[in-house]
Amino acid sequence: MTAARPFADVLQRLRSAGLRPTRQRLALAKLLLENGDRHVTAEQLHSEARQASIPVSLATVYNTLHQFTDAGLLREVVVAPGRSYFDTNTGDHHHFFYEESGRLEDIPGDQVVVGALPAAPSGTTIRRVDVIVRLGERE
Repeated sequence: MTAARPFADVLQRLRSAGLRPTRQRLALAKLLLENGDRHVTAEQLHSEARQASIPVSLATVYNTLHQFTDAGLLREVVVAPGRSYFDTNTGDHHHFFYEESGRLEDIPGDQVVVGALPAAPSGTTIRRVDVIVRLGERE
């Protein structure tokens, strides 16, 4: 019995998404995608990469996260101008956002019902609706 290649799963995911599996993409994809669903900022992923002795700049982390998002491997969740999380769960769901701690938590898609939506502007279609429920501590 032969041991599985350590990057086999992420290598296949990158290729299936149409991305060339560079060394840095493979290393970042392994950090991101092999530990279940989670939400990370670019800064958090950069810190994880440094702790794992992966030589990568913060700019490369940002570029890679956006490439993964464009390829459908991640979803970007913008909680405030200039403040984004990248979500490894690309399925139908929404989020609780804990404003004090900055933590995101998934809400299953079937637990949120959106009423009437406005008509999409001419020449566009609605792709999806993202709901972020902002939470504060009780006073």
